[in-house]
Amino acid sequence: MPSKMLQIPTTDGQADAFAAFPDHGGRHPGVLMYADGFGIRPVLREMARELAGHGYYVLVPNFFYRHGPAPVIELPEHIGEEARPAVFAQLMPLIEAHTTERILRDADAYLRFLTTQPEVSAGPVAVTGYCIGGLLAMRTAAAHPDQVAAVAGFHGPVGADGPDRRRLLSQLTAQVHLGHAETDLTPEALGELNQDLDAAGVSYTSEIYPGTVHGFTMSDTYAFNPAALQRHWDRLLPLLGRTLASG
Repeated sequence: MPSKMLQIPTTDGQADAFAAFPDHGGRHPGVLMYADGFGIRPVLREMARELAGHGYYVLVPNFFYRHGPAPVIELPEHIGEEARPAVFAQLMPLIEAHTTERILRDADAYLRFLTTQPEVSAGPVAVTGYCIGGLLAMRTAAAHPDQVAAVAGFHGPVGADGPDRRRLLSQLTAQVHLGHAETDLTPEALGELNQDLDAAGVSYTSEIYPGTVHGFTMSDTYAFNPAALQRHWDRLLPLLGRTLASG
């Protein structure tokens, strides 16, 4: 599967990024993939290649580029439960500095870059994200309703997005899938989120993946759940197939 590292021009500098795309030439629907807080690393490149193998051009930006190229912090090969507190102590200042204003400025640049790549076909794109990337995906889709036809977030903080959640959801025109971890969202909170999605008129699926903890898609962490990762593909691929021109 062809892949390459790229530099995305933004208003605040250059964001390094990873791209993967089919090896049979031609142009393909674009997918903007936001990593989790741990950033671009082998498991994210593997997931991007997996998705590209289904007929998509997948762009994974380093959204912490203001703090340096990926990996922005040193990560163990396997992020075990015992390593998590020290890793997050380094990540939290970066996450807190990544304001909504920065998210939206960067989203403009990422989508502009993605849609002008020679391997990307004309037409709508999709956005997907993991952990904090799920929130970034939702904000990107809400800010670009004319461009984003599908958005998916997995074990993201979308269900706890504060008082502006209804306003955010009201801006969505994309079809949505949200896959929540059992440890992130109670059934009651899921019901409230889904009521807000209904009230906003969003076409969506939103569910708690059974037996999961936060981070369940990531095979290099203690949270990994193979069955839940497969469920994620089983939800994501049909969503993209329904909403993008081809794949």
